[in-house]
Amino acid sequence: MKQPQRSDTTTLLLLGGLAVAAAALGRRRPARLARRLPREKVPPVSEEQVHITSARRFNHSSSLLALSVLADSGVEHYRGSFENPAMFIPLASATLSLFAGLHGGHDRRSAAHPVRHGIYAFAALAGLAGTGFHLYNVTKRTGGWSWNNLFYAAPLGAPTALLLSGGLGAIGERLRDQPAEEPRLLGMPAGRALALAVSAGLVGTVIEVGLLHFRGAFQHRAMYAPVLIPPVTAALMAGTALGRPQPRPLTRWWLKLTTWLGLIGVAFHARGIARCQGGWRNWSQNILSGPPLPAPPSFTALALAGLAALRLRQTEK
Repeated sequence: MKQPQRSDTTTLLLLGGLAVAAAALGRRRPARLARRLPREKVPPVSEEQVHITSARRFNHSSSLLALSVLADSGVEHYRGSFENPAMFIPLASATLSLFAGLHGGHDRRSAAHPVRHGIYAFAALAGLAGTGFHLYNVTKRTGGWSWNNLFYAAPLGAPTALLLSGGLGAIGERLRDQPAEEPRLLGMPAGRALALAVSAGLVGTVIEVGLLHFRGAFQHRAMYAPVLIPPVTAALMAGTALGRPQPRPLTRWWLKLTTWLGLIGVAFHARGIARCQGGWRNWSQNILSGPPLPAPPSFTALALAGLAALRLRQTEK
């Protein structure tokens, strides 16, 4: 009876820490800025700065997603012995997307980079093709569409992360080509389009996480967090996109909470590996069979993109 009590206490402390960390982040930067400059001397942020900063943050989010895909697909495809030569493609495209995102994150120019744009397009196409391969892997097995095949065949949501990496990066590049005043994407204000993209990405990620945590029988109560917190974030981002531009402190706070959820999720997955037979001493086997370490940062990447979209949306008319 003692072990469940310790587990419950750990869960409550860590989930409580999520809220405290998000609240602290929400208050720390304004306080620090206020100490540096008098309120009346704080330089206003121009629309052009917001415009380019949002694009750079989408590049950074793309690189974080690419890193997650690179590590996850490397482990999973190694476990599959790279049986199909096409299994090397996501590693190559994720690596290119990672470096393109890092480069774009430091590029302050208001013009798209053709090489980065091409890399992002390649990553998105690789993600679409990977989804097709994984669908075929599920349906070709005995039983076709069954819970067993959805649980243990090639994960359907994994290539989607690569598609999101390419998509977020391409959105950032297109945003650079828009005018600083009232930029538009897909025929709508850019902030609205970005918020909708983040909301859709969160929904898809939650579906994949929910399936895998259901496979794990939600044996730890903290496993409910990534299927309860991000859907609220997705709904708030949809509301941001469809509502009128205005400050949304609750949405910002919830996005920061989702950012920390992804980071703390890595610690929980590391703990899950440690609880496997042999723990981290048997890392070469338990990393393959335990919970995937690179998966939770997907929430962090999407939440950071959401913060950039929220900031841009607030400047729109």
